[in-house]
Amino acid sequence: MHLTETKRVIVIGCPGSGKSVFSRALQKKTGLPLYHLDLMFWNEDRTTVPKEEFRRRLSAVLQTPERIIDGNYGSTMEMRFAACDTVVFLDYPTEVCLSGIRERRGKPRPDMPWIETGEDAEFIAFIRSYNRNSRPQVLALMEQYPDKHVLWFHERDEANRFLAE
Repeated sequence: MHLTETKRVIVIGCPGSGKSVFSRALQKKTGLPLYHLDLMFWNEDRTTVPKEEFRRRLSAVLQTPERIIDGNYGSTMEMRFAACDTVVFLDYPTEVCLSGIRERRGKPRPDMPWIETGEDAEFIAFIRSYNRNSRPQVLALMEQYPDKHVLWFHERDEANRFLAE
């Protein structure tokens, strides 16, 4: 697949897998508008927007003809699958994702409205259970939507090589 054929991309994977970093690099290569689900969902004070508002924001983005959407959010995963032409799945081992979380701590990020400073036990537990609880939903949606082009990366080097080509 050529990146020029890609117009509606979702980038998914466990927290810490590097979805936002990959998405920014893909945006530089393609020029497609980039939307971060975390910015649609979270307020600066670490509260969330109401579910209806989040869905409204996402629905507006899904109406655009070209886009990259970065984020997981299982409750809206099928909406995004249905509206994309390309799925990028960063399917990395748990330890890689936990390392990604540790590496980004204390650093400003354009995809989050605050700087993560401490370790959130509930978030770490979510990451540790991702392969058991969330990954099966992704696999089921890939089966349900066989017409989607899937870029399925199992390690960071694969994704980096793809972006370098």
